[in-house]
Amino acid sequence: MELKNRSVFYEYFIDEKYVAGMQLTGTEIKSIRAGRATFNDGYCLLHKNELWLKNFHIAEYSHGTVNNHDPLRDRKLLLQKRELKKIESKLKEKGYTLMPLRIFFNENNFAKLEIGLAKGKKLHDKRETIKKRDVEKEIKRYLK
Repeated sequence: MELKNRSVFYEYFIDEKYVAGMQLTGTEIKSIRAGRATFNDGYCLLHKNELWLKNFHIAEYSHGTVNNHDPLRDRKLLLQKRELKKIESKLKEKGYTLMPLRIFFNENNFAKLEIGLAKGKKLHDKRETIKKRDVEKEIKRYLK
């Protein structure tokens, strides 16, 4: 089970990728397993040496009771201190942001979030990305 943030690869160049754990409640895990999470406005924020996932929508669990979670609550991401320091130094550079790329379950069935240090693309870069994708589709179609 894996959910990808496709739009981020169109809008940004991804320089580095990190895999972070997430602090989630039981109903959030069940919703993610059902594929009910969206990346629409999600972003990562470094605050007081802690990494947070903001505006990441995980739908309420259908069989949840009064203990159901808030769909847009802030979720803490778990990384090692050296990784956080490296990310912090990169974020101080102009133009870098931290974006969620995909959410998946590892071999121990823990939910993990792949985040990437991203730099925004200009309009001509986006056009180039579209051209590359079209050429790759044509090549695949020709080879089949």
